[in-house]
Amino acid sequence: MGRNKFSQTEINEISRLLALKNAANRAGQKLIRHDLRTKYEFNISDFNEQGKAFGPEELEQAIKRKAIIILDDKTIAAMKEKRARDRARDEEKRRQEQADAPANEQTDWQQALKEWNAWEESQEKSQD
Repeated sequence: MGRNKFSQTEINEISRLLALKNAANRAGQKLIRHDLRTKYEFNISDFNEQGKAFGPEELEQAIKRKAIIILDDKTIAAMKEKRARDRARDEEKRRQEQADAPANEQTDWQQALKEWNAWEESQEKSQD
């Protein structure tokens, strides 16, 4: 799930991108949806009805029904900074957990492949 709080500036740009998306070919639509997800953390699927197109009109409807909330630029900037800090903290925690994990918990894939091949050979011999 993406964000549901945006600044008016972001909403204007999202609306513009949605209009472009509806006029674009399949490949263009894919690129625009990618931009919406990565630049604005805006996922169309969070707000639309399954199987229906989502454009500027549907964006306005989502705002009217309060599924999307418009906040001032300063608040949105603070939210983005907090999300970035949270992501960095979570990534650091994940790295630390990997570093702390005992080496024997990691799978030796070459050894596992040798064991798998030996098992397959034994299965083939037992079927003969």
